[in-house]
Parts: sequence; structure tokens; C-alpha cells
Amino acid sequence: MLDFTNTAAIMGILRTRLTPVEQAGSLIDMVEGHQQHARQAAVLLPFFVKDGRLQLALIRRASTLRAHSGEIAFPGGKVDSTDSSIVMTALREAHEEIGLEPARVEALGVLPPVFTVVSNYLITPVVAYLPQGLGSLVLQESEVDELLCVSLERLIDPAIAHTEQWTRNGQTRTVYFYDYDDYRIWGATGRILAAVLELFKRADAPPVG
Repeated sequence: MLDFTNTAAIMGILRTRLTPVEQAGSLIDMVEGHQQHARQAAVLLPFFVKDGRLQLALIRRASTLRAHSGEIAFPGGKVDSTDSSIVMTALREAHEEIGLEPARVEALGVLPPVFTVVSNYLITPVVAYLPQGLGSLVLQESEVDELLCVSLERLIDPAIAHTEQWTRNGQTRTVYFYDYDDYRIWGATGRILAAVLELFKRADAPPVG
């Protein structure tokens, strides 16, 4: 049983099981070969400690947005030509959307990119730790309606999760859902969340605590 008050051990699991940020390009190349016309994007999964427990910051997208309005997401967005790396994209977008200072962020590694069928994005999730917490944030009102701080311990509870099989253009895929209080996390965010939670569920995970 994971001890979610043992931050150092849980961060150790992430550092061990995530792909190093230096190898992010190789992961992207592997997927991009099958999705050659996809647009590049990155999101930030910022872990931090609150009240002795690990939390993860997400956003509720503004209801005025044309695409994915009102949905729960991670801070992030498309790659800009001035970005020096995929990590830089995630940091820049998080700063623009919620005011998170890049200096507070320690990138731990990346997850395999996720392709979104409808919007044609190849999204690289950058997992990070904020040793000094979130700090003072300012939400970009045109894009973000709300900041959500969710407990890792509650997210990993199977009681809040379920999957469905959806078929589109003859291809069936698994859709992940997480019902956290009054919020439903699904879509690309659900897939990314499932991937990071899987790192803690592996049978061969070292004991924590």
C-alpha cells in the first residue's frame, strides 16, 4: 500500500519509471511516424504537497472556448516555434494559463505522447514536482475558469474510475473516466491520468513507506 505522505519515495518511483526528458524527442518520433500530420503540443502534470498529501493541479477550461469548453485538462498547449524543447512548451503554457513560475518546477520525466483524434494533436505529458508548492497564481480568464487541486490518493481509488469502449471510423479505443467530486475527467486528460497512475499500480513497484 502506497504511503502518500512519503513524498520522496513517490517522487522516486516517478523518476525511475518515467522517460527522461532528454529522450522526449525519441518518444514523439515513434508516435509521429503513425500520425505524420498531427500538431505538436505539451501539457504539465504538476505534483505538489498540500496538507501533507500529494496533490495534482488541473484546470477547468473556460466555458467560452470553442473547443473542449468547460472540460477538465492539464495546463498546456501547442508547441511554439520559439520553444527550445517540449518541456519548455509545457512550462510556457502553464505560466500563461495559470501563472505558474517555471523556476518552481522540477521536470521529472515524460509519458508517451497521446494522440487526439478529433483535434489532431500529439500531446506530450511532462510530469513535474513543485518542491515549494504552486506559489501565487493568476488564471488567464480567457482560457481557464477554475484551478483544481486533486488528491493523488483519491485519484488512484478504483471506485472513482471506469472505462468505456468507443468506436470511431472503424477503430475501437478505451476511454477513461474519473469522477472526482462534481468533476468528470475524461478524453485525452483521462488517458494521460490513467498512464501516470499506472506507474503506481505495477505489481513490481518497490514498497513505499
